[in-house]
Amino acid sequence: QVQLVESGGGLVQPGGSLRLSCAASGRTFSTLAMAWFRQAPGKEREFVAGLKKGMGTTYAAGPVKGRFTVSRGNDATTAYLQMNSLSAEHTAAYYCAATSGSPFVRSLHFASTYEYWGQGTQVTVSS
Repeated sequence: QVQLVESGGGLVQPGGSLRLSCAASGRTFSTLAMAWFRQAPGKEREFVAGLKKGMGTTYAAGPVKGRFTVSRGNDATTAYLQMNSLSAEHTAAYYCAATSGSPFVRSLHFASTYEYWGQGTQVTVSS
């Protein structure tokens, strides 16, 4: 059984940075494809960035490219989301998701692709 636990959320000022972590147990991210999603109040959950298993190729949603970076640790037990130049629009609950499957790139963006989810961590960007 795979369990995912996010951490690293909190309150940050506009222009600041945060790094979220997602710790996996049961399997590692070398055998799981994973992604970060976020959900703001009153909005649908949306894809932020993803990381394929094996070689760990990364993908990011257009609005966050160059600003957010997904990665995994050397032992592949933890995945990260480095978020820079944050603004109020980034305020949301951020979720880590994973799948044991091998989704096509076009499927990475869909929440239904993933069978494992963390509990979420809140990110609030405010002065």
